[in-house]
Amino acid sequence: MRSGAGPEWWTAVPPLRVSHLAGVDPELLRLALDPLPPSAPAVVAYRPARGLPLAGLVTVLLDELEDAARALFPRWLPGAARLDGGGRLGAPAARELATRVAARSDHFGPFLADLAERALGSRRAGAHPRDRREQPGGSRPQIPGEDRRRTRPSRFPAEVRAAGLTRVLADAYDRQSCVLVAESPEGASPEDERALVAAAEWLVQHGRCAVWLVGPLPHGSDRVRPVSLRLPMQLAELAGGVGRVSDSPVGPGGAGLAYPPLAGTPRPDSAAEQALERALAPHDWARDRRWNHTYEWHPLGRPYRLDLLWTVEGLAVEVDGPEHRGAMMFADDRRRDVQLQLLGLDVLRFTNEQVLTDVQAVVRSIRELLARRRAAGAHP
Repeated sequence: MRSGAGPEWWTAVPPLRVSHLAGVDPELLRLALDPLPPSAPAVVAYRPARGLPLAGLVTVLLDELEDAARALFPRWLPGAARLDGGGRLGAPAARELATRVAARSDHFGPFLADLAERALGSRRAGAHPRDRREQPGGSRPQIPGEDRRRTRPSRFPAEVRAAGLTRVLADAYDRQSCVLVAESPEGASPEDERALVAAAEWLVQHGRCAVWLVGPLPHGSDRVRPVSLRLPMQLAELAGGVGRVSDSPVGPGGAGLAYPPLAGTPRPDSAAEQALERALAPHDWARDRRWNHTYEWHPLGRPYRLDLLWTVEGLAVEVDGPEHRGAMMFADDRRRDVQLQLLGLDVLRFTNEQVLTDVQAVVRSIRELLARRRAAGAHP
């Protein structure tokens, strides 16, 4: 059992193994990994649905990982950004690029080529399948992963998919490895926990990655090594003071996969960020915006990832999903806003629902504040 709270605290968790981060609050861990530290592995988070047997859980997890890989295309395939998804030659060109990449890496060429072709098809088809879950009044699928794939299913066995998808996700973030953080669902039965542990062991074996289990695990912990982990001091202080906002709503408990955003683009799995970008794109006044920018305000301070930033004007815009109702994230948002305001930035916050129901009202608010900031002069 090891522990660490230094700048690379994640190295306290053994690689290529299933570990239980005993005593680590899942919400606090999400804050510690946002933004994803530069030298950390690519970390994706998964909350499984209840009631799935082992085979069903593995199938759903692989489908979720594949959805993420396709949404992150073309970041994991050098040269693919210039391909036209609607062109007749797009698919053969994607396969050729993937074959070249595989020839000089440890990727399995046929799998990578097939995934690239289908990812290009997903981009041509339109919105990410998860987008419809964010629509106001929309319903979630009962089982994550069902009725979600817009292109033909993979023709490769589960073991090949596991190995290929974890490598692709690591490449998308320019990292050497991938970690899956799996949270035991609230109200999980002993069978749910045992299936989760078995699925984690299967993924480690075939995906050559690490799996961190978080949350209570009373029925499945006998096969998993516990790891004591100390997160950075700023977050420990946040956890100690969260009682001040104990009346704020708790975080969401829905199943599904979450993965870090890529700097420079709106989140591919956020209908709200995608809708706001479409609404801003036609306007010249909205130029020079930066999506998911890491704002480093002090060498010793914790960096902040800002959903949308106009650097010269000093305007940050945050688009908050339901996870921002969690007690710790709510408290962290308030602390961030105060710090950014002390640094001279203005912060506008909108919920997903506000963006999706009346995006033009959101755009007008941004435009008015940008105009005021520009009239006052550039932000230092």
